This record gives sequence, structure tokens and C-alpha cells, in this order.
Amino acid sequence: MQTDLAKILSVAGQRGLYEYVAQARNGAIAENLADKKRTTFPNTSRISSLADIAIYTSEGEMRLDEVFLAIKEALGDKPAPSHKASESEIVSLFQEAIPNYDDERFYISHMRKVIDWYSQIVEYRSLDFVKREDEQQEEA
Repeated sequence: MQTDLAKILSVAGQRGLYEYVAQARNGAIAENLADKKRTTFPNTSRISSLADIAIYTSEGEMRLDEVFLAIKEALGDKPAPSHKASESEIVSLFQEAIPNYDDERFYISHMRKVIDWYSQIVEYRSLDFVKREDEQQEEA
């Protein structure tokens, strides 16, 4: 099953990732990836699609799907460290996976969040991502 990061949501103040289900009258309905419980988030919630998130590198920005694949390549068959692991362990993973990340704009707190999201995607979905429309147009 392919994962569409455009439908995977991060909601400020909420633990975990959600999958977009439908538009509600005053917000969005989303299902938690872990426990499958549906929640309605009001329009005032800060909701971000993982497809819209990128990290800063020395060459510009790197989309999250590319970051996840780089982490997978760096880890090989090993599981990802916990997002609560030591700072040095997380930084060394990112230095191996994405050696050109911008350490002045991509902080340890961001790294922890990306590791947490990566672990949830691996556990509840797959790293086989749906190609985005702009990529498909470039290839044509």
C-alpha cells in the first residue's frame, strides 16, 4: 500500500499522526494512525500535511518523503532510534542520512519530530510514497 503524505497530517498540540478522512462543516475529520480513532479538528487548529513539510539543507529545502528515504538508507535494517534518544545519537543519524542539513535552521527539536514521524510511518503505513503531481509532470 502506498503512503500519500498529502493525506497524513500533523496537528499542533496533538500527539501522533492523523490521516485525513473528510471535510467537516467547521474543520476536518481525521483518523489517528495508531488507534484509528476519528477526531474532528476545528478550523482554528494548526494542521500541516506532511507533504508540505521540508527541512533546510545547504542546497535549499528537502521534502519530507526524501528525508524519510534518506533515513531508511542510513539505518539499513536497524530500527530508528527513539525520538527521546540522546541528542548525539539523533544528530549523528542526520549527519549520516543528510550530511548537508542546515544546522543553523534545522534544530534538534525538528530532528526529534522527524524521527517520531518516520517511526510512525514505518509502523502504520509504508515508505512507498505516492508520487506527487509536480514530480509526474517533470518526468513527462
